[in-house]
Amino acid sequence: MKAIAVIPARLASTRLPRKMLRDIAGRPLVGWVYEAVRSSTLLGDVIIATDSAEIMDVCRQHNWKAQMTSPNHKSGTERVHEISNSLAADVYINVQGDEPMARAEQIASLIDVMRDPNVQVGTLKTPAVAEDIGNPNAVKVVTEAGGRALYFSRATIPFDRDKTSPAYFKHLGFYAYRKAALDRFIKLPESSLERSERLEQLRFLENGISIHVGETPFDSVGVDTEEDLKRVEAILRGRQTN
Repeated sequence: MKAIAVIPARLASTRLPRKMLRDIAGRPLVGWVYEAVRSSTLLGDVIIATDSAEIMDVCRQHNWKAQMTSPNHKSGTERVHEISNSLAADVYINVQGDEPMARAEQIASLIDVMRDPNVQVGTLKTPAVAEDIGNPNAVKVVTEAGGRALYFSRATIPFDRDKTSPAYFKHLGFYAYRKAALDRFIKLPESSLERSERLEQLRFLENGISIHVGETPFDSVGVDTEEDLKRVEAILRGRQTN
């Protein structure tokens, strides 16, 4: 099964301006993501997909493989779709450009989900730590017994009405798609749930396209805010000194 990883990277982020090029322990954020994803031996290729000439220049300076994509894309999935039109693969892995703590083990877990030929879209979850359960920047996911996603939300789901202490799972910013799923996604209008939560994966669910969720013990910290940036930098600096 040929798998290609695509890292969507745009410069015009809103919550943390220019975050793809923000320095973390001596390296731009996008570079941490690229090097982490490239550590997987299961991938045929790793490509940064950007609409920024500035990001492209930085990638050239560091020999990170990158490709310019349309500035009109509204989501990372649309950017991955553009890459899929020029590079053939069985599975396209989308690792969001704000996931500097990505690991080869997470990529392996995601590829395992896609070994079932009937799975069109896959993603990952991990047990949520206490500080993420009520954090709207940490997306939660609930699944049915077979692993299909029921819903993703920034809210705390499930709601613990009777104080039974349910298991909470955090959604990680890793996706896998077959080409047919990508082709369908871009033809669908933005869904109401997607617009409300600002979570593009809800477009699949709202249109009846199942997302299968694999579990990994390896957490990740997506960089959305200055606080996230400081948290990740402390973790990565700790790794460098160990």
